[in-house]
Amino acid sequence: AEVIQYGLELIIGEVPKIILLFAVAIVLKIGWLVVFAYFSMLPYKIVAGGFHLKTNIGCTIGTLTIYYGNVLISKYITWTPIYTKYIVILIAFVFSMIMVSLYAPADTVNLPILTKKERKTKKVLSYIFATVTLIVSIIIKDNTLSNILLLNVIIESICISRVAYKITKNEYGYENYLKELKVR
Repeated sequence: AEVIQYGLELIIGEVPKIILLFAVAIVLKIGWLVVFAYFSMLPYKIVAGGFHLKTNIGCTIGTLTIYYGNVLISKYITWTPIYTKYIVILIAFVFSMIMVSLYAPADTVNLPILTKKERKTKKVLSYIFATVTLIVSIIIKDNTLSNILLLNVIIESICISRVAYKITKNEYGYENYLKELKVR
């Protein structure tokens, strides 16, 4: 019952936030770019996980900041000479692989990932989605879209980190579950 209630709370909280995200993006004339940033981050985010902000207002502000910030930064970054972009992508690749190896899948106390099979599958998919996203960021010709993909990987890799969890006062669900087992 608690899991179903939590799931309903997430859906009720997510739908208005997503509508607001896209509506404001359209008004700001960055609608397509925000849609691209949102949906291109989704595969990595779903499997890698990450922290959750405690309130709907905090979550909405955080979501708007992440996606609008990504798009606005991506529009104005140009890589001169071009090899600097490849160096940044290589650094992002190494960083994301380290973060995935250490923290993915990053669950929460409310939604712990308890089975080893699911944890392993999500970790492998995290490696794949981060890598594929960065490869596409190299291949894609549009500088803004390429930058959005690059920043998506960096942002999501930060969102699964221990530092991000401490700042947002979150706990990893699996670690918490293991602590409870030891106490029993």
